[in-house]
Amino acid sequence: MQVSEYDYELPEELIAQMPADKRENSRMLVLNPEKHTIEHKHFYDIVDLLDEHTLLVMNNTKVLPARLYGKKDTGARIEVFLLEPKGGVKEGKNEGKTWSCLIKPSKRIKPDTIIKISGELSVHVIKRLDEDGEWLAELIYEGDLFKILHKVGNIPLPPYIERKLQTEEIRKFDTERYQTVYAKDEGSVAAPTAGLHFTKEILKQLEEKGVETAYVTLNVGLGTFRPVKCERIEDHKMHSETFEISEETAEIINRAKASGKKLIAVGTTTVRTLETAYSQYGCIKACNSASELFIYPPYEFKVTDGLITNFHLPKSTLLMLVSAFAGKDFIFEAYKEAVEERYRFFSYGDCMFIRNKVKPT
Repeated sequence: MQVSEYDYELPEELIAQMPADKRENSRMLVLNPEKHTIEHKHFYDIVDLLDEHTLLVMNNTKVLPARLYGKKDTGARIEVFLLEPKGGVKEGKNEGKTWSCLIKPSKRIKPDTIIKISGELSVHVIKRLDEDGEWLAELIYEGDLFKILHKVGNIPLPPYIERKLQTEEIRKFDTERYQTVYAKDEGSVAAPTAGLHFTKEILKQLEEKGVETAYVTLNVGLGTFRPVKCERIEDHKMHSETFEISEETAEIINRAKASGKKLIAVGTTTVRTLETAYSQYGCIKACNSASELFIYPPYEFKVTDGLITNFHLPKSTLLMLVSAFAGKDFIFEAYKEAVEERYRFFSYGDCMFIRNKVKPT
């Protein structure tokens, strides 16, 4: 398959720059691949669409304020975007203090450059990792890194969300709205955006209806959103992303599947977590692992029965995943209708609920 097969035209004005006034007011396209139907609803209608025969699985990762602005000793302004720690972080303490990161403008950077972020944090550039601007760097600080990042860092919004005027009010708004209401474990550089539509009230209403919920953690990395640069889809390699499934979640999932409940994944990151775990162990079990799973047609889903997801960028691995789930032709038909009906796209945009996966032929 060619990457060009996953391209589509999107008017620029349909790229959401701000979320809906209230999370639950986002529009929701409801797809049924079996019946080949498309319905137009709002996210608050999800309460009517799910019942006690449903298990909802969500990614509770939390976005780090990983975008930093600093200066070299020459006074030149530099942006540092932290990607992931090399050696692990626990409770804000990274023993090695080395991170992979993106640095802009990269052409102004050389090994051994020191970038001062604040009085509490500096970045010592060690070496270039690739030609896309990724570097290895040592963070120079004392104490709890996460507390420092919350003081000096910024939520790393995707580049298609423009903030020409970054006021403190806007910064606080994005800090709150670019997290899910159930976010718990910090470690992502991007939000699992399908979950942004949920409110605590909707989760409570679903619980009262008998809908079960469970949580996994996949730390969303830049690789999920990087464009596919090779012509043949099969030649693309996914970046590794760490994930965790707890004993409690594994028990809930296995019990639900055994009783015939439908497992609805909230977001493509949840799908990749569940499908990776099954591919690694042949079942869902408690684990700490990493996913490099690239899902594209004609992938056969082993765990996921339904999917809540946002609208994805052209030629992206996420668009390929949902195409595998609901059928490529049907997804592109749905995207065309969403454009015609002026749905809002990408991270702060509207969503779709794919009620069931396409059956393998």
